[in-house]
Amino acid sequence: MAFLAATIVYAVYASRTPGGPRGGTAIGLAFGIAGYALMLFEGLLGVRKKVPVWRLGRASTWMRGHLWLGVLTLPLILFHAGFAFRGALTAVLMMLLFIVVASGILGAILQHYLPRMITTRVPMETIYEEIPHVRAQLREEAEQLVSTLAFEAEHDDKVRFREIYASSVRPYLEAPETAACPLFPSLRREIPEAFHPALEDLENICAEERQLSRQRRLYHWLHAWLLVHVPLSIALLLLGGIHAVMALRY
Repeated sequence: MAFLAATIVYAVYASRTPGGPRGGTAIGLAFGIAGYALMLFEGLLGVRKKVPVWRLGRASTWMRGHLWLGVLTLPLILFHAGFAFRGALTAVLMMLLFIVVASGILGAILQHYLPRMITTRVPMETIYEEIPHVRAQLREEAEQLVSTLAFEAEHDDKVRFREIYASSVRPYLEAPETAACPLFPSLRREIPEAFHPALEDLENICAEERQLSRQRRLYHWLHAWLLVHVPLSIALLLLGGIHAVMALRY
């Protein structure tokens, strides 16, 4: 509704302004002030996150307001500039604005779909901060399993089992991002049947490690967009303030 009203005002203003709309006119300044005010409000969401004890409304309401008002900022600033990017600072500001709005929309999409994907694809989801600790436990469990069976087995079988573990399973548990996941069906054909229960335990350990790796990867996607959105948003606010001061002063 606000977008429709602003569009109607701009259409009338643009059609009646000699030489076309400009940011220095009264209506142009009004659009600019409204757009920058929304940017400042958007920045308050970051402040609210940093100070969670401030109970200023529900977090979901702030997030919806952050998204929709952020999108509304773009047409207001375009109306302010009259769709013309005059000067280097203005061009930089518009480029930043487009990137910030686009990254914000992308982040909203990721935050909507990825948590569901994590729930579906990572049934054994772990608290993210605990992943390194859980990985260490899995490696320790695998080492103890291999050591125990190796001690109880015949010498030749012991050597073969250790070789398989050292060449296929251990590298994956130590560096799942770079090592290939072991192919357990083929490994079963290489060792005596007496070792199959132990190999199944190792397979379960690797499956849990695979879920941890998947969770970590999805978590990074869930938050990676902030590395673009937050710094550029701060830069946009600072440069927008400089632009406002320069425009009013000169």
